[in-house]
Amino acid sequence: MSEIRIKYSKDALRFLSKLDKKSVGRIREAVMGLTFNPPVGDIKTMQGYSDGRKRLRVGSWRIIYRLENDRTVEIIFVIDIGNRGDIYK
Repeated sequence: MSEIRIKYSKDALRFLSKLDKKSVGRIREAVMGLTFNPPVGDIKTMQGYSDGRKRLRVGSWRIIYRLENDRTVEIIFVIDIGNRGDIYK
């Protein structure tokens, strides 16, 4: 089994820095659920993207991510996090 790492983009970290600790905890816990096989959570593949990005729903937030493979390490790259109405724009 390969190692799984989680990386956050600058945009995702910026969004997390504006939230309260409880909300950040919920989001980080949901992202950790992606490391399980099969992944845990409300996950859908996003239409219109060729890089295989998916979205994870956590309440009214959406976490956009994609999986990247680097030989021995599988990386969950969190592209963006935002509110349901704003994230798809």
